[in-house]
Amino acid sequence: ILHFQIYSSITFKITLMQSSNQLAIFMDNAAAHIMELNQGKITNKTIDSKFTHQMREEALSKSENVMHEKEQQHQAAYYDALANVIKDYSNVLIFGPTNAKLELHNILKEDKHFDAIKIEIKSSDKMNTAQQEAFVKDHFKVK
Repeated sequence: ILHFQIYSSITFKITLMQSSNQLAIFMDNAAAHIMELNQGKITNKTIDSKFTHQMREEALSKSENVMHEKEQQHQAAYYDALANVIKDYSNVLIFGPTNAKLELHNILKEDKHFDAIKIEIKSSDKMNTAQQEAFVKDHFKVK
């Protein structure tokens, strides 16, 4: 069980079996669908970015600079939460329809803790859960 708090308003709790070394993350800027592959079966979890539309509007009403600062803080917390999950795996696929996967990958490349982890980035269209799982099984060559 991973449980940590980043900033006073953001708390993440993630429970994964971690007996597998294969992890896939389908992500955009709002949410990451985490799929652990273990003996051909997928365990799903989700991490949501905590920067909501309402928070954006509230911050924007104060000033655009405040809004961007808040957004950056929440985005950093979101990526940190994902990094904390990724660090326990040796083979990671990050895919999705937006540039969020590239932003996360750039952050991970700068951290030496991730040097030994094989991280692959793939672009994809928006997908439902069944399509994501099929994509992951195909990528890791699971029958």
